[in-house]
Amino acid sequence: MSRPHSSPKDPSMANKLLVPFKFNQLGEGRESRPPADRVLEGDIVCRNWDVDSAKDGAVRAGVWQSSPGLNRSIKGETWEFCLILSGLVEITEDGCEPVRYKAGDCFIMKPGYIGTWRTIETVRKVWIMA
Repeated sequence: MSRPHSSPKDPSMANKLLVPFKFNQLGEGRESRPPADRVLEGDIVCRNWDVDSAKDGAVRAGVWQSSPGLNRSIKGETWEFCLILSGLVEITEDGCEPVRYKAGDCFIMKPGYIGTWRTIETVRKVWIMA
């Protein structure tokens, strides 16, 4: 199969449209905490690594990590796909039963989602937002 847009003789052109997630080369990432008024339990510390974006930032992808704790989760207008890489979380949409997700599980949080996010074991996930 041919590879348009790249040539073995020109390494600078290789994989310009293919962006790998290099989990062992993410670097330090950006540390953050949920807004204080949303933290219900624990001293939650998060780290985020932006991997790529498209459509002028309207579509973004990256890796996120959180220490244990419980916080309110409010998506607003954001659509988010999540793939849990490690750890254990319990997510409870307002008015619904809790659902647990572990490594290998994936789910979508649609715009308007409101509920809680409990990190039981430090979690790391791939996210795609639009």
